[in-house]
Amino acid sequence: MVAHKAVQVLAGARVVLPTGVVEGGSVAVDGRTVVACPEGGASLPAAVGRGPSAGDAYAGAGGRAVTLALPGDHWIVPGFVDIHVHGGGGASFSAGAADEALESIAAHRRHGTTTMVASTVTGDLDNLAHQASALSELVEQGDLAGIHFEGPFIARNRCGAHEPSLLRDPDPADVRKLIDAARGSARMMTLAPELPGGLKSVRLLADQGVIAAVGHTDGSYETTLQAIAAGATVATHLFNAMPPLAHRTPGPIAALLEDERVTIELINDGVHLHPAVLELAFHRAGASRVAFITDAMSAAGKGDGRYRLGGMEVDVTDGVARLVTGGSIAGSTLTLDRAFRRAVTVDRLPVGQVVEAMSAAPARLLGAYDRIGSLEPGKDADLVVMDGDFRPVGVMRKGEWVFSPELS
Repeated sequence: MVAHKAVQVLAGARVVLPTGVVEGGSVAVDGRTVVACPEGGASLPAAVGRGPSAGDAYAGAGGRAVTLALPGDHWIVPGFVDIHVHGGGGASFSAGAADEALESIAAHRRHGTTTMVASTVTGDLDNLAHQASALSELVEQGDLAGIHFEGPFIARNRCGAHEPSLLRDPDPADVRKLIDAARGSARMMTLAPELPGGLKSVRLLADQGVIAAVGHTDGSYETTLQAIAAGATVATHLFNAMPPLAHRTPGPIAALLEDERVTIELINDGVHLHPAVLELAFHRAGASRVAFITDAMSAAGKGDGRYRLGGMEVDVTDGVARLVTGGSIAGSTLTLDRAFRRAVTVDRLPVGQVVEAMSAAPARLLGAYDRIGSLEPGKDADLVVMDGDFRPVGVMRKGEWVFSPELS
């Protein structure tokens, strides 16, 4: 493992910067911060003192620079940002326990997700408030970027893997209760705007600085436009748990796709969306408005078997999660490295656009692009090293290797 006090220089790989891909590029990390990532074959600044071997002088800190030479077919990309994830590694954020939440966080970090928003599942308000209180401690200490409440303010006909008996209309007082329970850590709430109190709740969320997301909805095109005008800025897993696009009744999908203010979540696991549908959405919205998410439940990174999502039992077979009762798809077992690989190798999207949807767009949505979402000097050293087949061989978060079996 590279010594903590040495500047770490990753050299020789393809580096994906906001300006494009640099062949044989370099990224220099000092402590928890990126200090240089030159473009177009330019040399690293003299202060970094890049050379062919470890131990190069780093005049700026009076220490050393250790160069890690990478194969030319490897990639260095920004750490992934997941704004919608329920669990992983056999653990769930809905347990309301910090130790179990940390297991989920660790599982997804090993797959390249360096920033994540913890998503809850429909429950009674007191239980959700308890979960929010527990998760807020992890937000305060920097392990999570916030809390996303998915349910209970969603449409019964589109509830998917949420317990129907616990659904309720989005009364602004109830919405405020959950926001308050999160103690400043609420980042997003998914609701169905057509329900009584829906539009008022969207306005409340916007006023409180919480992202209002339209999802699990039976709303019309017109109602969705009203929700966007009221402040909704995210489409929760577009296409899933909402009426399909129709030529006379376009429904929420058309409204969410056409408005430049809306970021659309897409689950790219080959189960939730047909490749043609993903391509349609991606190219209509553009990479800057797409956030690839996992919507992962506890089975992500584990394997087939019987699991729980909130209060409901889930069977995972061949990597597909479905409710034991009813058979509805119950989130995913996806990790963002797999979504990245599929986007490039199956969907044939340019690597730069995939990085935009995997890192930059969700970072901007969270208001954190000044710190994360791209490889630029002054930003947190969150990055993923992938081999030529787009499989992670190293993950760095804030300058520390959290996964580096091939780089140690």
